[in-house]
Amino acid sequence: MGTSAHLDRFVLDHLPAADQQPDLVFDLPELAYPDRLNAAVELLRRATAAAGPDGRALIDFDHAFSWSRVDAISGRMARVLVEQMGLVPGNRVLLHGPNSAWTVLAWFAILKAGGVVVATMPMLRAAELATVIDKGRISHALVYQTFADVVAEAGAASPSQLQIMDSAALQTAAQALPAGFRFEPVETSADDPALIAFTSGTTGKPKGCVHFHRDILAMADTFGRHIVGLTRDDVVIGTPPIAFTFGLGGLVVFPAAAGAATAFAPRPGFDALAETVERCRATALLTAPTGYRALMKLTDAHDLSSLRTCVSAGEALPAATSDAWHEATGVRIIDGIGSTEMIHIFISASGDDIRPGATGKAVPGYEARIVDADGQTLPAGETGRLAVRGPTGCRYLDDERQAVYVQNGWNLTGDVYRLDEDGYFWFVARSDDMIVSSGYNIGAPEVENALLCHPAVAEAAVIGVPDAERGQIVKAFVVLGEGHKGSEELRSVLQDHVKRVIAPYKYPRALDFVEALPKTQTGKLQRFRLKADA
Repeated sequence: MGTSAHLDRFVLDHLPAADQQPDLVFDLPELAYPDRLNAAVELLRRATAAAGPDGRALIDFDHAFSWSRVDAISGRMARVLVEQMGLVPGNRVLLHGPNSAWTVLAWFAILKAGGVVVATMPMLRAAELATVIDKGRISHALVYQTFADVVAEAGAASPSQLQIMDSAALQTAAQALPAGFRFEPVETSADDPALIAFTSGTTGKPKGCVHFHRDILAMADTFGRHIVGLTRDDVVIGTPPIAFTFGLGGLVVFPAAAGAATAFAPRPGFDALAETVERCRATALLTAPTGYRALMKLTDAHDLSSLRTCVSAGEALPAATSDAWHEATGVRIIDGIGSTEMIHIFISASGDDIRPGATGKAVPGYEARIVDADGQTLPAGETGRLAVRGPTGCRYLDDERQAVYVQNGWNLTGDVYRLDEDGYFWFVARSDDMIVSSGYNIGAPEVENALLCHPAVAEAAVIGVPDAERGQIVKAFVVLGEGHKGSEELRSVLQDHVKRVIAPYKYPRALDFVEALPKTQTGKLQRFRLKADA
């Protein structure tokens, strides 16, 4: 580990003990990073080298920024952070804003100043933000103007002394700096903390995941380079929030590393997303399976023919959704599994290597295997726990759950998988989503995928519920498509349909019709909420 530039050592001092940290693997030449590395500086260097200083970088609804302007404006913002807000390297900075050019500029500014970015979802309430502020001992906040009140409320509820500057004040202060000045970015160590990314809460209690400057580059040099393959001619768009690492990689880091541009929709919703794809001639799209199903309903109203690269993550991509999107657009979706703990996607496939229904193979730079309860490698065809290692890994901030996620140097993601004879990984379930009924192991996603093959089903979620005779039974929650109405007859039709598609013992013995499924802000299904209400 190089000499840290951090004067505030809170994050460094609250990393997991050395024997609880993951083994790291740097077996690609592009992963040989120098000891001194500031991710913001390196990404902007790559962007300018690939696209030129005048190349398009960020496209808002009514404005566009070149890479030279991104560099200049983020430098001015960094100067304000340091000189007017008193930021010292290692301070944590809450970044609270929507997917927008401003949020990206502020992200680059925090890293240039040596701060640690703690990005949060705009929809979080004051109590949720106060929890994050306390956990990260956050001292500074850059906030999009329309969300300033909730951050002020959170700061008032926290014992931390939080300095807050909203986007309007930051812009005014940055523009007031003398013309021609140049901010000298902090020369951080490659393994200085750069991010604390909080998990999205699919299992209830979020955890803070610490990532270093080199981790940010590593996600670009593995999945970004070898699977997504953006170029300077691409325009990227997507729904995952920048506050989460799927969105950070896809909408900020990967485009910058390749000199591509990122376009932002003017408002939430898939109509606005489709409109922006058409208006900006976007070529690369990132969203969850739910998003692809929603966009398929809009293909008649909007021209999506500019898309050439589509990436899905957040939850397993059903083969039915993959096939339907391919039929509608001619583009085969890149599926992938990643985690906040690992910073981004580590198993995937692209092009002719895609097998609908399979997640893919280990991304170059990563190793993956299937292990039993004792951590022993299982042969192909057997179902077990997914274990991964590579250039990134899990480092929870002061959290006892580190020992659960990292074991014997491997990251145990909490997913149940099987590996086939060709080296492809097939998702079975989250480990806490396995249903044991009459001695049979049933993966909830398999039943969901079977239900989604029926034309009446728009969305489906499956859980196990207690049963005196069988231990558990499979229970399904189904959102119907337009023109379909729940009834006893349709319930029986769907149950029989599942029996025909997969082994009959896996069919949902209980099936409820619902208006909507509980999800996180990133579109991930929250099965724990269904279990709590069952």
